[in-house]
Amino acid sequence: MPIAKLTVELEIPHAHSLKDRRQVVRSLKDKLRHGFNLSIAELDDGIVWNRATLGIVAISSSTSYLTGQMEQIDQAAHRLATNLSAEVLESYCEILPE
Repeated sequence: MPIAKLTVELEIPHAHSLKDRRQVVRSLKDKLRHGFNLSIAELDDGIVWNRATLGIVAISSSTSYLTGQMEQIDQAAHRLATNLSAEVLESYCEILPE
């Protein structure tokens, strides 16, 4: 079964504390998890308050389905980040073969 991995790097310019950063990251994670059937985790240590890296993973029996789902998740992440006053600096997807 193929596995899709999407990495999203965020900049949170208004975050001046760990609490500000956590609020944006938690909200983004919850909204993506609620809207899609996926696993999501924070990949960095959280030392820098205005940056975050998220790892998103989904699995399916169809590579084409995963490709489309990852595109939708990426678009949703960009839209949600904008609504939370954050910016997606970079996002990249990788499909791991069976």
